Amino acid sequence: MSAFREIPVTDMTELEAHAELKNLAKEIAEHDKRYYQNDAPTISDGDYDVLRARNTAIEEKFPHLKRKDSPTDKVGTPVQSGFSKITHAVPMLSLGNAFAEEDVQDFLDRIKRFLGLKDEESLEIVAEPKIDGLSISLRYEKGKFIQAATRGDGRVGEDVTRNVLTMKELPLELPAGVPDVVEIRGEVYMAKDEFMALNKKQEQAGAKVFANPRNAAAGSLRQLDSNITAERPLRVFAYAWGELSKPLSDTQMGVIDTFKSWGLPVNPYTRVCKSLADIMALYNQINEDRAALNYDIDGVVYKVNRLDWQDRLGFVSRSPRWAIAHKFAAEKAQTVVEKIDIQVGRTGKLTPVARLTPVTVGGVVVSNATLHNEDEIKRKDVRIGDTVVIQRAGDVIPQVVEVVKDKRPDNSEEFVFPHECPECGSHAVREEGEVDIRCTGGLICPAQAVERLKHFVSRNAFDMDGLGAKNIEKFWQEGLVKTPADIFKLSEHTDTIATWEGWKEKSIANLKKSIEDRRTIPLDRFIYALGIRQVGQATARTLAKNYLSFEGWYDAMTKAHDVDSPAYEDLNNIDGIGTSMAQDLIDFFDEPHNRKVMNDLKDQLTIEEFDVPDTTNSPVAGKIVVFTGTLVTMSRAEAKAKAESLGAKVSGSVSKKTDYVVAGESAGSKLKKAQELGIAVLTEEGWHELVG
Repeated sequence: MSAFREIPVTDMTELEAHAELKNLAKEIAEHDKRYYQNDAPTISDGDYDVLRARNTAIEEKFPHLKRKDSPTDKVGTPVQSGFSKITHAVPMLSLGNAFAEEDVQDFLDRIKRFLGLKDEESLEIVAEPKIDGLSISLRYEKGKFIQAATRGDGRVGEDVTRNVLTMKELPLELPAGVPDVVEIRGEVYMAKDEFMALNKKQEQAGAKVFANPRNAAAGSLRQLDSNITAERPLRVFAYAWGELSKPLSDTQMGVIDTFKSWGLPVNPYTRVCKSLADIMALYNQINEDRAALNYDIDGVVYKVNRLDWQDRLGFVSRSPRWAIAHKFAAEKAQTVVEKIDIQVGRTGKLTPVARLTPVTVGGVVVSNATLHNEDEIKRKDVRIGDTVVIQRAGDVIPQVVEVVKDKRPDNSEEFVFPHECPECGSHAVREEGEVDIRCTGGLICPAQAVERLKHFVSRNAFDMDGLGAKNIEKFWQEGLVKTPADIFKLSEHTDTIATWEGWKEKSIANLKKSIEDRRTIPLDRFIYALGIRQVGQATARTLAKNYLSFEGWYDAMTKAHDVDSPAYEDLNNIDGIGTSMAQDLIDFFDEPHNRKVMNDLKDQLTIEEFDVPDTTNSPVAGKIVVFTGTLVTMSRAEAKAKAESLGAKVSGSVSKKTDYVVAGESAGSKLKKAQELGIAVLTEEGWHELVG
């Protein structure tokens, strides 16, 4: 557990928030892999989303501290190599989370603020159980089922059409008169009684026994042999939609009723709630009925009923503003800390990990807990031999809630945090303002070098099949890969690789194909893959959107070294960047080794320019817009989202390059500067007239 995990977000200092965001990013990323890629989650969705909710809350309070590997920018995981890929016409995103009634009230308040609704105005919410299964997209054209895809990473999913065809309760044709294109989204699950029967059958046959119904459903749907899937009792609940050639209703509940009229299975608990009291009453009812249900759920989902309001609210990062999942509570257990190991990460951070006597928590065996840093160990006074309370609220590595002091051994000693790197022996220091101790070895430290390479090939970077953690370590140890560019020269070493255990002709062919497939990469993924401090997926996309091409970005970052230059001013003015992140970018480009890495990669790759949305008819496409003052007819977030959707660039400060300043009530220094520079100033009404 983080040293700061018990501190309310509202009370956190910037230093505490910085450290906690680092801890959360690591925990969540590891669990994403277990859940989405391996179909082997080690915690419930409810436990997992405790972490996501806290991460989001901290980022909302400290947006300038958002990390390059922020969980809020990630959805799912890339598709498995055994399936062809399907690009979703409309991304399949995830949901934000709530854990208490206060969180739900905050959700409702945020919606009203965004939409500019008064407190007494009605806000209808559709509530439905959150099924613990596997997300699916079902595409119908002219009423006939033609295609099914998993969520994958939210943009690209697995083609599981043949397997879905075996599901008995799924209609292959919709009634006459449906739109030409209907993409229905839902959750594939396995009923509890059918899961027990399947496991009994598996056990009798000496085959794999599944840990829970969710694993069984995911594993069955992802069978390469559809005959196996046909033998598995898969079911589905429809609850959402993607691409539609024409609207089905003007409300969320209206669409659900339409699905039901078409013969699609919808959850019987789904209903419209008109107040927080209604919402909580249904939540409590579903929670009470949970054990008796014949399917697993891990919470209740709330969605704004009016679809025009959903459109206005839009999306933020990986989730819609108009929906949230209210999760059930996590579970706890006691176990013993057998030893404390130190792991070295990509940035040199020394992370203490408690090795635990294995204990079952909520049906899952856990044996490790992250202790995050020296301060947490001191604050919790965690010692080897201690009995601790753990909570499954984050990945394969859960959190330590507290030490049971009355069970402490008499010979207990305080843990002394090392100040030498266990990997390379270099001095480990804690810089001023930091909570982490880092190895000073840099590139001479094998742990850091290997972790950077792992990041480069990770799912949200280059996403290279056949280059998992163990293989990267092997290639490093054998001297075949020392820099990212070396990865693209591995084809020259296939004769050597073929002599290693586990590498057959097919695996080598897959490796070569994966490498060749990644010789073309979008600019934002390339920037993210470089592992620049503070530059996560969202920031990488922001940089790509502003500089458009690798050459444009490289040239601008090089010139930004001069803090008095226009290039530095442009960088610092990008909404969401700021001085701290700008300095990390400059520091990265100041390092000759990093420039060599980028240039070597440029010689090997085709780095695609940023795909700018078609804003041909937009009067603000390519324009730099600054919003200032109190906006009355729209919230600041809504204004920014609308401007960016029209191809404008929203800046946080006014400069001579600014095209428009939209001034609300009580506009101050930004309005004054705009007037001094002769920049066009618009009222809110003028802005609405301009953009239509």
